[in-house]
Amino acid sequence: MTGVVENYLAAVVSHDWDALRRCLRDDVVRNGPFRDEYRGGDDYVGFLRELMPTLAEYSMDVTRVTYADSGRLAFAELTETVTVNGSPLRTEESLVFELDGEVAPRIARIDIYIKTHAPA
Repeated sequence: MTGVVENYLAAVVSHDWDALRRCLRDDVVRNGPFRDEYRGGDDYVGFLRELMPTLAEYSMDVTRVTYADSGRLAFAELTETVTVNGSPLRTEESLVFELDGEVAPRIARIDIYIKTHAPA
């Protein structure tokens, strides 16, 4: 069975903005890894609609999605890869999703964390 988080991730990769929007609550909050924040489903989808086509040779590899707290939380471990200056740039990430707990849950909050190197 595929859950709302898997549907969301697949929609990001396929640029299916309508499917992605259906995964989100109207008042979704997305907190990015650079302290960037988007509030509202339409604003967040608009951001992705503009950003994703600019990412050269984008790909996503989902390691796992885990649901917890009776389906109210989900955690995704994944790697995103883009080409920068002719070379692949791979970013390891963890995403924390808060779901609204409805029978057909939608995403209420997304927090994105990236794995970085230790300071030199």
